[in-house]
Amino acid sequence: MAKKILVVDDEEIVTKSLQKLLKKEGYVAVIVKSGREAIEKVKEIDFDLIIADVRMPQLDGIETIKEIRAYLENQDKKLIPEVIITGYADLDKYQTAMDLEVTDYLYKPFDNEEFLKIIKKTIG
Repeated sequence: MAKKILVVDDEEIVTKSLQKLLKKEGYVAVIVKSGREAIEKVKEIDFDLIIADVRMPQLDGIETIKEIRAYLENQDKKLIPEVIITGYADLDKYQTAMDLEVTDYLYKPFDNEEFLKIIKKTIG
């Protein structure tokens, strides 16, 4: 069965290109444009990986991950590995992500091969 990846990003060009890339590699990519949508999707679907942009309106990627983790722990569900993507160099956000022990942190634009290598290493 194909691995399911939740992609959380408010930039349509990013989500479309990631969806195309992931589909080509045999993954199922579910796209949402906000942290709130991501939390609702996690309640509906068991994902193998979450890819989240840092900067989004209302709820940023870091806060989204924190809320998803809290929900999963509350439901006694297994945590989902996360990869953070961002177009901005923000040392505080990077440090927070490292403190949360996310799987990886990538700066946009990133190399597709490097991106896929991280995904394969994380979920096969």
